[in-house]
Amino acid sequence: MAGRRGAWYVPCLASLETIQELCRKENLTCKSLGITNRNLKSYEVEYLCDYKVEEGTEYFLVKWKGWPESSNTWVPLKNLKCPLLLQYFHSDKNEYLSQLKRGKAVILKNHIKALNPVVAQYVVKKAKQRIALQRWKEELNRKKNHKGMILVENTVDLEGPPLDFYYINEYKPAPGINVMNGITTGCECSDCPAEKCCPEEAGFFLAYNKQKQLKIQPGLPIYECNSCCRCGPECPNRIVQKGTPYSLCIFRTNNGRGWGVKTLQKIKTKRFVMEYVGEVITSEEAERRGQLYDNQGNTYLFDLDYDSDEYTVDAARYGNVSHFVNHSCDPNLQVFNVFIDNLDLRLPRIALFSTRTIKAGEELTFDYQMKGSLDVTSDSDAVSPTRKRIRTVCKCGAVCCRGYLN
Repeated sequence: MAGRRGAWYVPCLASLETIQELCRKENLTCKSLGITNRNLKSYEVEYLCDYKVEEGTEYFLVKWKGWPESSNTWVPLKNLKCPLLLQYFHSDKNEYLSQLKRGKAVILKNHIKALNPVVAQYVVKKAKQRIALQRWKEELNRKKNHKGMILVENTVDLEGPPLDFYYINEYKPAPGINVMNGITTGCECSDCPAEKCCPEEAGFFLAYNKQKQLKIQPGLPIYECNSCCRCGPECPNRIVQKGTPYSLCIFRTNNGRGWGVKTLQKIKTKRFVMEYVGEVITSEEAERRGQLYDNQGNTYLFDLDYDSDEYTVDAARYGNVSHFVNHSCDPNLQVFNVFIDNLDLRLPRIALFSTRTIKAGEELTFDYQMKGSLDVTSDSDAVSPTRKRIRTVCKCGAVCCRGYLN
């Protein structure tokens, strides 16, 4: 049933360990569970759980890949062939002990016979987090349909992947909302920049120059060539529809702003970076959800107010990388309304373009109070309609910070 179109999926209530044990009893392999032909009958180190010294010999407690924790065993260091996992173990152990030392809770010793159970618990949590984030990264990259890669990083705390977030590449319309208006005409250009093209037909200028840089001012719409146009995929008026061209990293911020996004590549000024997507709902439904989200302290509601205030994008549960982009009062991204295969002015696509050159490793941000943009409730990641109920302190750290997100 799981492989058929239209199949229903329900969460499994059995623990990972229980499923692994059942698979081994039935001699079944499962890549997502870590059980492969290679380790079905053999043992491969997944992570290291603990450390001790007995009679001058160093031992590590090993969690075997694809085996339940009840199968963990102590293995002499000389028998371990996993240098990276050993490095992770010592790094995580020293990180935790250093944190305690800064708080003057313990005195570090150069030679220990066994780890304190609290330290061992932390090392295991970090190992499980590392595995969970790796699996999440793989899932994100399987689902994304754009060129750029997505990385995940958390060197701040033990937070793992969000439990109720589903990656999508385009709008997910609520029942009764049509985000594709069945466009039947397109341009007949053989050279879009030089001839009468889709933007001119709509009464506007072509948005991009020959270097694929934005050349229009904020507030003006972008009309790209659509699926009915004569031009091919290399047309210079097809930018947003190709998706994020840059490799990006979802990372944990160290100042209480939750997750953020940074670029792994240099981004030149006035370049398309990413699209903001989510569920498309009515503004009435957005108001209802906004009241619920206020009580939870987080929401990601984005008013589509280019022409009217009829629809809203909710990226709380369904979204892409933009779901994790934080606010700044001095942002490096700007919001633009885009029309491609849907010319309904009530339902523009939302694209984020760079306002200046952005260095590799720099966090990506945009102003939640931009025209046609969004506004935040009580979590820095969260967004809500302009009809605000709660004032939220801004943590962007910009010199020109307004002090509040709304």
